[in-house]
Amino acid sequence: MTSRVIVSIRVPCSPVQAFEVFTEEIGEWWSHNDLLKLTPRSPGKLSFEPPSNITPGRLVEQLPNGKTFEIGPIRVWSPGEKLVVGWRQATFGPDHATEVEVRFEPVGDDTRVTVEHRGWETVPQEHVARHTLPLPVFYQWQGNQWRAGLDQLRSIIGKID
Repeated sequence: MTSRVIVSIRVPCSPVQAFEVFTEEIGEWWSHNDLLKLTPRSPGKLSFEPPSNITPGRLVEQLPNGKTFEIGPIRVWSPGEKLVVGWRQATFGPDHATEVEVRFEPVGDDTRVTVEHRGWETVPQEHVARHTLPLPVFYQWQGNQWRAGLDQLRSIIGKID
């Protein structure tokens, strides 16, 4: 079984609204971390390009130099339910791939937002993206980064009336 990082929060809104803020405002709530950069030129601003009849959509980082780095293609785009996107850092080789699944589940008047980031076992421990850390320690870092971002997401949702 694939090991994974799982982080959940509850936010005071509907699953559809949580999905919209998660995807439309990722550039505002994503928490950059110097140890977990997507490219050597990061940080930039993350954004989703939603799927259309022509493209599957993608998650990108707009870099300060004007270039766009594709983090990954969107695999599932189900507003208010689920989002699945590939996740690759610029230094990944062809055999390295991770994936992020985000679920939006109603809990009373709130929504539980659960992020599951899996696939890091495909990236060797000595790879720069893992900082030579064993998976359990690396997963703590990764979980802390997602937690910081989701805390910002909750803050943004809390300001919406």
